[in-house]
Amino acid sequence: MFARIVEASLRGRVLVLAAALVLLALGVRAARELSVDVLPDLTRPMVMVQAETAGLAPEDVESLVTFPIETALSGLQDVARIRSVTSPGLSVVYADFDWNSDPWRDRQLVAERIDAIRSQLAPIAEPRIGPLTSLMGEILLVSLQSHSGDTSPQQLRELADWTLRPKLLALPGVAQVLAIGGEVKQYEIHPDAQRMRLDNISLAQINEAARGFGNNTGAGVAFAGGSEYAIRGIGRPFRLEDLAQAAVAWRGNGPIRLGQVADLAVGARLKRGDAGFNGKPAVILSIQKQPGVDTLQLTQAVAAVFAQREGRLLPDDVQAVNVFRQADFIEESIANVRQALFHGALIVALTLLLFLAGGRATLVSLAAIPLSLAAAILALGLFGLSVNTMTLGGLAIAVGELVDDAVVGVENVIRRLRENALKPVPEAAARVIASATVEVRSGILYATLLIVLAFVPLFALQGVEGRLFAPLGLAYIAAILASLVVAVTLTPVLSYLAFARRAAAPQERAWLHALKTRYLGALQAVLKFPRMPLLLTAFLLLGALLAGWQLPRAFLPAFNERTLTLNLLLQSGVSLDASNEIGLAAERLVLGVPEVASVGRRTGRAEQDEHAEGLHYSELDIALRPGGRPRAQVVADLRSRLLALPATLIFGQPISHRLDHLLSGVRAPLAVKLYGDDLGQLRQLADQVVERLRGIAGLADVQAEPQAETPQLRVRVDPRRAAQYGISPPRVQDALGELTVGGTVSRIVEGERRFDLVVRLPQASLDPATIGDIPIDTPAGAVPLRWLGDIEADTGPNQILREDLRRRIAVAAYPGVGRFAQAAAARRIGGLALLSLLLMLAVLYARYRSLRFSLIILGNVPLAMIGGVAALALTHTPLSVASLVGFVALAGIAARNGILKLSRYLQLARQGEPFGDALILRGSSERLTPVLMTALIAAAALLPLLGSADAPGKEILHPVALVIFGGLISGTWLDSFITPLLFRRFGAAPLRRLLGDNGAAAAD
Repeated sequence: MFARIVEASLRGRVLVLAAALVLLALGVRAARELSVDVLPDLTRPMVMVQAETAGLAPEDVESLVTFPIETALSGLQDVARIRSVTSPGLSVVYADFDWNSDPWRDRQLVAERIDAIRSQLAPIAEPRIGPLTSLMGEILLVSLQSHSGDTSPQQLRELADWTLRPKLLALPGVAQVLAIGGEVKQYEIHPDAQRMRLDNISLAQINEAARGFGNNTGAGVAFAGGSEYAIRGIGRPFRLEDLAQAAVAWRGNGPIRLGQVADLAVGARLKRGDAGFNGKPAVILSIQKQPGVDTLQLTQAVAAVFAQREGRLLPDDVQAVNVFRQADFIEESIANVRQALFHGALIVALTLLLFLAGGRATLVSLAAIPLSLAAAILALGLFGLSVNTMTLGGLAIAVGELVDDAVVGVENVIRRLRENALKPVPEAAARVIASATVEVRSGILYATLLIVLAFVPLFALQGVEGRLFAPLGLAYIAAILASLVVAVTLTPVLSYLAFARRAAAPQERAWLHALKTRYLGALQAVLKFPRMPLLLTAFLLLGALLAGWQLPRAFLPAFNERTLTLNLLLQSGVSLDASNEIGLAAERLVLGVPEVASVGRRTGRAEQDEHAEGLHYSELDIALRPGGRPRAQVVADLRSRLLALPATLIFGQPISHRLDHLLSGVRAPLAVKLYGDDLGQLRQLADQVVERLRGIAGLADVQAEPQAETPQLRVRVDPRRAAQYGISPPRVQDALGELTVGGTVSRIVEGERRFDLVVRLPQASLDPATIGDIPIDTPAGAVPLRWLGDIEADTGPNQILREDLRRRIAVAAYPGVGRFAQAAAARRIGGLALLSLLLMLAVLYARYRSLRFSLIILGNVPLAMIGGVAALALTHTPLSVASLVGFVALAGIAARNGILKLSRYLQLARQGEPFGDALILRGSSERLTPVLMTALIAAAALLPLLGSADAPGKEILHPVALVIFGGLISGTWLDSFITPLLFRRFGAAPLRRLLGDNGAAAAD
């Protein structure tokens, strides 16, 4: 088959060249159209259900809202985990589905279940399904500040909610825009108890008077003179002065107006969160994208919205500054990996010039690189993948191997042309090139197949590691297979054009000829004294096993995002004002560090935010300047400056935090979860776990989730006492909620903006000492609350976390260096790697019909593992999922050397060379150049990934490249002597059987 393909390519040279140009053009076009991101899409299908329950305590929200929703969702198909967070007035339930489920179908199933149980929830609960976002969905945090103070916090929030948010949500790809900070405007009616008592006015009368005020209504149509008139009730524009004149009741000869019994004001909705930027109050917008959307393009579209000055989108004194911009990390990461890819290709070219005799041979071999990369990019588009650090990393790792097939073919073509030139009657150049290409193609085919089989386990990985490394494997395999096709089509054509018309084939490099001579002398010595090399190899292998066992473990290498996240955890029960004050102080302290460029803070939570954080929680996004001290020293400096604050400090990075949350539901790389029903007992056990973990060296920031007791005022309505005034306990509770939480009686429309008209008591008047004086309307008249029941101070949980239908508390810890391993991922990779080796063994056996030959080739795998382990140990690199992937890839690459060498031994035997040292010496010498070239090129191409291990984009690829680089060095060196020894010791009997089996095809 290969012979026909090569001959057809040589006959249709013009067609092959045209096809190559078309492929290159299509690849360039696809590269421009593919979306760009920092990592592959790691979003696990998840549906978030959020229910606002204003005024309810966490225990009541849990029983009336959270538990019914959890129970309804737990039975859905493909649900893997149910989590929930219950806070005062809020329930957030997360349903995590299997990785391969359809997110749109999942959302439909959840919506159906929510509709079915809506009647079982608390009447005030309004469950809604959150927007479809991705794990890396928070692409921008933008701060809005008035540098002159002319724009008030309330006006800033209006600008964010009603000007910027609609424009941003209108952009294709934006999933959600959340604003935190400032003040949410609302119109408020504050009933005055004394004036109401004097005029005998009830709260119900005030509500009725204000209900629907300021709204336009429709009143049908009227007909006159053949025309139809729409009848409209006009209530706009709304003015507080008009509202004050609204009649509440009629007394004697005149009305009681609303302004006589209540104070009217422009107020602000009760805040559950706030924000700051660079030590000053601010409004921060969080912009989240939908899955699969190009982050860079969407970021540019968002920037265009903020840049609009026509129509005065932003007032002159309002400044919009990026607090966090994910595109910065993406651009730097992609640029670093692209640079590594380019430098790798350049190193390959220089290495080829070093080995091959002449520039023509180098150019013929290099042609495989752009065409293979173009084919790989087309494959990425076909499978719906993006250009990211992992797909580019797969290409960067493969770039040194893309020329292997072409190099082996070109080297053999040159050698055969030299031999043909010495013949009395030389054959036609095309025939020599075709036969020389086919001569090595079978061995290369099987070597490529082994490499593909070595990467197959990546596609069977599950969870985050599968989503992370499968695109790398796909890009790598697509490029390698493309290079094989190029080697049997384009490479012979280019070889013909380069060498066919030359009087003599290029001569071998003098230094390479001298190297072969020295190698033959060394190999002869090894063949005479085989015991010492074998013992040395066994000793190295044993040392590698011991060193590998003692390597530190990690799940993934740490990212270098140029941004730090700092979580400030205060004592539970703290007020927003106190938490805000400490947060502002933290901002100013952080700005004192020279490497800090800016700092943004979010305290508590924003409205409709899926992260139900309490007022005790602040998250600071710290942007670092390039250069300066290492990140560890910056973190240590920040920690020392912030120790004076009464808060627990937890440092991390944005993407790392999200990965941790995806894996365990906790924003920490190590989490110990405790389950039970008694929160008090769970807290005691969590404290014990904290003490034990703090005694483990290497752990930092060990702390339990802040599920603590906070102060509560419990109002117990006495049915007997309430009955004396003709009112039932539920009506007392409703009246209390209306006065304290507030009831919306109308929605005021001002242009495109909407504001609530709320009846409630002023927040400043809600003092624990005077709660009992709140007047409650009864049939017997307004009476103080304390007359109807008992008011007592108590405590209750500030937050209740649940997982899989049970209460849960987690203890989080952060390792001092690296990240803890996920044992399950390591076991899966190990099992899949073993399966891959068995498949490789089966393929080799199918080719050589000999278990001994197959094992001799696979013997290169442990030889290469020696160098991989040594590289990790010498550089103090943890054994992570990334390095395990490097070992898996190394297995296929290492087997190539053995195939090339053994195939040549069998070819010489077929040609009549008797088994013995002469055959081994000749075969090893003739394969020294291609083996050394392919190994050295593959290793040298990885050099750009070995430097700057902590550079953005290289963090995950560095361990992979390090393992392969070290393995290629040790594998190539040891293979040069151990494989010949093993063939001489175990190859005689299977060689006789192979030659006697009428299996010429199997012997190449």
